[in-house]
Amino acid sequence: MENIWRYSLTVFMAFFAIMNPFVNIPIFIQLTEGLEEKEKKAISKTANIVAFIIVLAFIVVGKYIFQIFGLTIPAFKIFGGILIFYIGFEMLQSKKSSIHLQNNETFDDSIAISPLAIPIMAGPGTIVTAMNFVVNANLFHVLITILIFAFIIFITYVAYNYSSYIVKIIGNKNFVIIGKIMGLILGVLGANMLIEGIKLAFNV
Repeated sequence: MENIWRYSLTVFMAFFAIMNPFVNIPIFIQLTEGLEEKEKKAISKTANIVAFIIVLAFIVVGKYIFQIFGLTIPAFKIFGGILIFYIGFEMLQSKKSSIHLQNNETFDDSIAISPLAIPIMAGPGTIVTAMNFVVNANLFHVLITILIFAFIIFITYVAYNYSSYIVKIIGNKNFVIIGKIMGLILGVLGANMLIEGIKLAFNV
C-alpha cells in the first residue's frame, strides 16, 4: 500500500509540475482577453478535454508505439529525463518553456485546441512524462496514472474558469515563485529519470 501511495504522489507531482495548472493561468487570461465569461469557460472545457484525450491515447497505446518503432525503455527514459530536466531548468530561470509554447501566439477560433491544449497542456513534456510512468507498468499502475492525470485536468479546468479570481488572490509575483518551485521539482524528476535510464542501459 505504501508503494502505491508513493507511486501516486510521484505521478501527481510530475503531472502537476509539467502542466502548471496555476502557472499557466496568466497565459489563459492573455489568450482569452476580451472574451465573455461564457466563451472563456467553453474554451477551457474544450482545451482540457482535448488535452486529456491526447495524453490518454499515448498512455494506452504507448507500449505499442515502442513495439512498432523498436524503441527501448532505457533510451526513452534517458531522452525523457533530459527533456523534463530542460523544462525545469527553463522554469527556474523564469522563462516560458519553448517546449510548451510557440512564439507569437495569436488568438483565433481554434485557440482551445492550439495553442492552449497543444502544446501548452498536452505538449511533448506532458506526453513524455505520461509514457515514462506506463511504458513498463502493469494495468493497475496504468489506471492510477490515468485517474491522476484526469484529476490534474480537473484542477486545470477549475483554475482556468476562476483564473481572474485566483490572480487577484495570489498575485502575479507569487506565480513566479510557484513556477520556480515547479521547475525545481521537474529538474529533480528529470535527473531521476535520466539516472534510471542509464542504469537500465548499462545494467548497473
